[in-house]
Amino acid sequence: QVHLVATGGGSVQAGGSLRLSCSVSGDTATTYSMAWFRQAPMKEREGIAALASDGVTTYSDSVKGRFTISKDNAKNILYLQMDSLKPEDTAIYLCAYDAGRVAIPYRLQRRSYGYWGQGTQVAVSS
Repeated sequence: QVHLVATGGGSVQAGGSLRLSCSVSGDTATTYSMAWFRQAPMKEREGIAALASDGVTTYSDSVKGRFTISKDNAKNILYLQMDSLKPEDTAIYLCAYDAGRVAIPYRLQRRSYGYWGQGTQVAVSS
């Protein structure tokens, strides 16, 4: 079992920044894939950033250039630095994990991940 706990959400004005954290614990693997997803009301869950043990990062077009995914391997924490936030970034943000290396074309797909955190709310006002 792998446990994920996401924190760091909050309310911010447009143009501001937030950093989300996802603490990973349990039976984690040396080779892994992790990602951040978000879900806004009445919308599909969207994969926005992924990072695997091969060091490759993947971003959706909606956040590319504004968000940065990273991981502190010593602390086993996945981060999402969010800059230049927009009202359309308002959503619940969730982190996801799977053992093994997900092929790059599938790293932002929900079905690629078997473990999920509980989500943290981000609200961006105009």
